[in-house]
Amino acid sequence: MTEYIKKPFNEQNGIFSFSITDLETKKVTEFYKVTPFPNYKDDDNKQTILEKGNKNILAHKFKNFIGYKKKVLEVGCGTGQLSIYFSLGTNNKIVGLDPTIESLKLAQNFATKNEINNIELVNADIFDDVLVDNYFDFVWCNGVLHHTKNPYKAFEILSKSLKNEGYILIGLYNKIRRLRTIFRKYLSKIFGIKFLEIFDPTLKNLKINNEERKSWIKDQYFHPIESLHTLDEVLKWFDKNDIKYINSIPSCDFELTQNYDNLFKENSKGSFYSRLINQIFMIFNRLGSDGGLFIVIGKKNNKKGPE
Repeated sequence: MTEYIKKPFNEQNGIFSFSITDLETKKVTEFYKVTPFPNYKDDDNKQTILEKGNKNILAHKFKNFIGYKKKVLEVGCGTGQLSIYFSLGTNNKIVGLDPTIESLKLAQNFATKNEINNIELVNADIFDDVLVDNYFDFVWCNGVLHHTKNPYKAFEILSKSLKNEGYILIGLYNKIRRLRTIFRKYLSKIFGIKFLEIFDPTLKNLKINNEERKSWIKDQYFHPIESLHTLDEVLKWFDKNDIKYINSIPSCDFELTQNYDNLFKENSKGSFYSRLINQIFMIFNRLGSDGGLFIVIGKKNNKKGPE
């Protein structure tokens, strides 16, 4: 059942738990302890989680690509809504890992209440390296690594848990696209939080209640740890860890529109100039509109060794 965990753990109400000792990680856990994101509504059930997930085009395409009888890891799963979405209607084994036990309890309570049995939750700091190597078919880590003390080291650790020929998807704050968010953040210090509610286009279109709105603003604008990255930086991460570049949002090559239907089909890395221009162009379109995220997908190179 827990063959993917390589270190001793405690079990708390169905959650496989490790002690969180790192001070930087504790800053993050304290943040999400007060501000669980995303939180559950009283009327949430399997159907509402499925509907929300299907509206997320990236998550929907990822789930369809996974197939069946696969092992999937979500790193930084928070309250587990996406992990639960990936589990619904499949026989895949989903593992959600997060350092905040309070968030995982919300996920476990929902899974138990709704009789979801193909998801397991691990309360651990990614830097404690608690997972075995070469185990998961898919790793999803979207909007997480830039909230760690060492994003590259975290990527290096989680990429080891990926099987040969397995796929990894990471989402990071883009150094160029995030400038709009940073600019709004500084203006909000002058004009107040109401400024964000008026001038953040994503926030304006979110159909959420006041508590969810406050949580979203804290997560996007006032997180205790944040770093910014580029496509070229992540391509170097991939090369160092035997991960083959497959595709990205925005594309590395010159493309006027993003083709989500071919998201998991190998694409060109383009050139330094095409990557730079596409990242600059993110400022003027909706790509990465949720805080300035960019997505990179890779596939672990086939090497001889244990599966």
